Amino acid sequence: MRFGPAPLDEARGAIMAHSQKIGERMIRKGSLLDDEAIAALRSAGQNEVICARLDPGDVPEDIAADRLATPLVAPLIARSRAATGRVNLVAEVPGLLRVDAARVDRLNTIDESITLGTLPDYSVVAPKDLVATIKIVPFAVPGTMLSVAEALARQGPPLLTLHPFRHLKVGLVVTLLPGLKESVVEKTIRVTEDRITALTGTLLPPVQCAHHEEPIARALETLVAQGADLLLVIGASAVVDRRDVGPAGIVRASGEILHFGMPVDPGNLICLGRIGERPALVLPGCARSPSLNGIDFVLTRLFAGVDVTGRDVMKMGVGGLLKEMETRPMPREKAPATPRSGAAPQSAPTIAAVVLAAGRSRRMAPHNKLLVQDTKGKPMIARVVDNVLSSNARPILVVTGHQAEQVEHALGGRPVRYVHAADYAEGLSASLKAGIAAVPPECAAAIVCLGDMPLVNGRMIDRMLSMYDPQEGRLIVLPTFRGKQGNPMIWDRRFFEEILQISGDSGARFLVGKHADAVCEVEMADDAVLRDFDTTESLATLPKGMRPANMGA
Repeated sequence: MRFGPAPLDEARGAIMAHSQKIGERMIRKGSLLDDEAIAALRSAGQNEVICARLDPGDVPEDIAADRLATPLVAPLIARSRAATGRVNLVAEVPGLLRVDAARVDRLNTIDESITLGTLPDYSVVAPKDLVATIKIVPFAVPGTMLSVAEALARQGPPLLTLHPFRHLKVGLVVTLLPGLKESVVEKTIRVTEDRITALTGTLLPPVQCAHHEEPIARALETLVAQGADLLLVIGASAVVDRRDVGPAGIVRASGEILHFGMPVDPGNLICLGRIGERPALVLPGCARSPSLNGIDFVLTRLFAGVDVTGRDVMKMGVGGLLKEMETRPMPREKAPATPRSGAAPQSAPTIAAVVLAAGRSRRMAPHNKLLVQDTKGKPMIARVVDNVLSSNARPILVVTGHQAEQVEHALGGRPVRYVHAADYAEGLSASLKAGIAAVPPECAAAIVCLGDMPLVNGRMIDRMLSMYDPQEGRLIVLPTFRGKQGNPMIWDRRFFEEILQISGDSGARFLVGKHADAVCEVEMADDAVLRDFDTTESLATLPKGMRPANMGA
């Protein structure tokens, strides 16, 4: 691939390197330079343009990302479409991600143009969590290098595997000593149940007994008889040796001890055993706390069906320093979250949804388009909000104005927040500003949805949310269909101040041209993002089941 300035006479079919506005036209980064674009550049007085020209055998970025993603997709791991040289891989179910780190390193050293970033090995993931991203760094990849990467990704077992959490029944033995407060026991049970539930398990009724070997053994036998798949013992006094009363109770119940201790702090004093095929653990005292500790490293693997041996425990030291120390420059609760083995990964930025539902619906007067009901009696605004609710955008702010009470009634107690635009009659900008001003400070951005676009579903919204990335400069995300820009749009918080200065009956789209380098366009499979329904005639073009009753089903 050749990169740099090229005479316009030689630039036809090349790839635009940087977005550039020529009059009313925006020639975007990554677009192919056609005759019309070259003519526009020439009319602006330019004789050359910075671009990328592919050599024979080069593979364009989206095609390369798509090809490399194919062998990396594994059961329970889904992929996005290729866009701007990127394909994201996401989890479909809660579970534990395994990563072949050595092969990832080998793949990333094939050529600088090919990159694969993943979560750490043994990361806990939830549905829709990003687990890996393929990014082609320039505009193309040498075909020979791409073929090598594809071959490596296909060699051996999957490079990425997701082990889903199993629904396990867990038995808990809580030992008692004189002086142990009942509140401590109750908290221990509650914290343990929260841990088990988060991993999709069920805690059987806990058994309390004296802090002695024989009653512990009897309690364990009772829980085995009740069908426990996993056994936990937490002592009134912390276990300090593999021959202490907790481990001894496991042995007395016909079990065995496999390993004592672990290089994770807090969590050093954990005892790993089993009764038959059931894992049996004596928990360290830190298990009474909901904070991340060594027990989480072990439980996540067991729930994912991954064997845990003594040697496995011994290899948990890297990343195992969890304990607070006075010498840390930043208290951990104030530090940025970092994905760890056995811990949930850092969550994606929180993006609010602002649904504009304040307009006077003048083009459909005397009817309010948002309140028009389909054949099932569902108002248009309810369908729009339900679509947004099915996405990952939160919180959802519904901006009301004209017939505010009727709009709230139509939404019937849905989990949304209402923002009233008192000056809604001044035009679209009033509603937009009211919604943006109400976005909570913890939200990094907002996706602005129109109340008369019921065909935009949650999957479309989530695809847009996944493309928002401040670190890569994707600060404004908008959907397109066949190159035409549509709605909804995502705005990073840094543009809120400019949006709040808008006036009249216009939105914020003019800011797209002003901040072209911050724009990420997401091509959609259909024209839903272009279709609003603000006239009686347009309602007749809705899918049959969504048309008003008097238009037929």
